[in-house]
Amino acid sequence: MGAIEPEKLKKEKEALIEKLIIMGVLRSPEVIRAMRKVPRELFVPEDMKKHSYVDSPLYIGYGQTISAPHS
Repeated sequence: MGAIEPEKLKKEKEALIEKLIIMGVLRSPEVIRAMRKVPRELFVPEDMKKHSYVDSPLYIGYGQTISAPHS
């Protein structure tokens, strides 16, 4: 499997943020800025990076998950 394309992740990230804004989940400008700034893919294992911007909890090992962005 090849490396994840940074531009693809960037587009998926922005699409997720826009969806969460439209849904009313993201309202605070500070939180929106933080979501845009922090790369979620840095907090998941390599094999999960392609799923970084799916609005779902992701397994990070040791029986733990990173929360879904809408949470």
